[in-house]
Amino acid sequence: MSTKQPDNRSRGWSWLVDRIENRDAVVGVVGLGYVGLPVATAFAEAGFRVLGVDSDADRVSSIQDGRSYIPDVDDKPIDDLQSRKRLRASTSYRGLAKADAVVICVPTPLTDGTPDLSLIRGVGKKLGQVLTPGTLVVLESTTYPGTTEEVLLPLLTKGGLEAGKDFLVAYSPERIDPGNPIYRFEDIPKIVGGMTKAATKSAETLYTQVVPKVITVNGTREAEMAKLLENTFRHVNIALVNELALYANDLGIDIWQCIEAAATKPFGFLPFWPSPGWGGHCIPLDPAYLSWRVRKDQAHEVRFVELAHQVNAEMPKHVVERIALLLNEQGKSVRNSKIMAIGAAYKGGTGDTRGSAGEKILKALNKRGANISYHDPLVPEFVLEAKTFKSSKLTKSALRAQDLVVVLIKQSGVDWNLVANESEFIFDCCNALGQLGSKVVRL
Repeated sequence: MSTKQPDNRSRGWSWLVDRIENRDAVVGVVGLGYVGLPVATAFAEAGFRVLGVDSDADRVSSIQDGRSYIPDVDDKPIDDLQSRKRLRASTSYRGLAKADAVVICVPTPLTDGTPDLSLIRGVGKKLGQVLTPGTLVVLESTTYPGTTEEVLLPLLTKGGLEAGKDFLVAYSPERIDPGNPIYRFEDIPKIVGGMTKAATKSAETLYTQVVPKVITVNGTREAEMAKLLENTFRHVNIALVNELALYANDLGIDIWQCIEAAATKPFGFLPFWPSPGWGGHCIPLDPAYLSWRVRKDQAHEVRFVELAHQVNAEMPKHVVERIALLLNEQGKSVRNSKIMAIGAAYKGGTGDTRGSAGEKILKALNKRGANISYHDPLVPEFVLEAKTFKSSKLTKSALRAQDLVVVLIKQSGVDWNLVANESEFIFDCCNALGQLGSKVVRL
């Protein structure tokens, strides 16, 4: 295969576009987690040579051995790509010097309510040391508008290269939904914004090889903002239905039936559903990034976002209070009651427990003296206040022994008929049971 041609300035950056379209380009992916590994495998399956870089040696060893470590990627494609020498992994950045494009997919958590960009900075520093002329660098990590230009770019230029002349920079927000069997990375349109027209064109060409549609915007800030807008929209609407659910219960109204009825309108309405609280990698974080940036630069609050955060953050507490009330109506207290939670992950279809409502709810029930347990086919162990809980087997005897079964998420692999038929009393926080069961109370 041909090599990089960074010095062919007479053709501008058309040579890079040609290499990408001909699948001659080498693609580097930094960060091989729930976002990076699907990205790496998608490019490798499309015919590119891919180098994945991760600081976790266990992840690297798994890929090199042809094994996956996330549910959304099977072992077979990893093993196949390894045998065809399309995908390899390393903890070293040195191999990225030969990459035509490098996609950065590292986590960006919140630390004490403040965006933690330490991993982006770490990648920028290491990548800047090996970056060679003729490379396209694309950041996918969720962050606030301005990060690509203000945080990542200065680190990439410390080696003496000039952005736009020697290398290109773009932003394309990740849109992966872990555990979603319908929409995988290669099924979801991508948004792209470059710091120059050449960067936008090159990034657009890159993603066109692996996704059905690419939408270009004016620049990196618009692309960064689009990601925050997507999840702020969800955040605010989830908060709206959660707050309505609280009042609907007090008024004796079935909020689930109300939403189903409203959803029959063919325009002007999108259904969102009550939940015991949000968790995971997007909804609790992305709106906070937007709020933080506005407060920092404008000294203002994004009031809808702040209010939505308050409502959603209070939902686990509300669920615990409802549990206490439901038990009280049965002549029981939370203390010493046997309570089994169905679902420890933050959402169905994944084993990811980051920020899960289940963790908050079980922690509160444990403090109140409840005899807690949980069942989640995708979460074999769950650490709560330094104590390790193991997922309980879902059996007739186990369900019948509970004073209350609390359904927190509609998790994959759960025998819902067994739950509905054998449980004495159920509090369904996500309508997982629908019309199943005669002793079901919904959130």
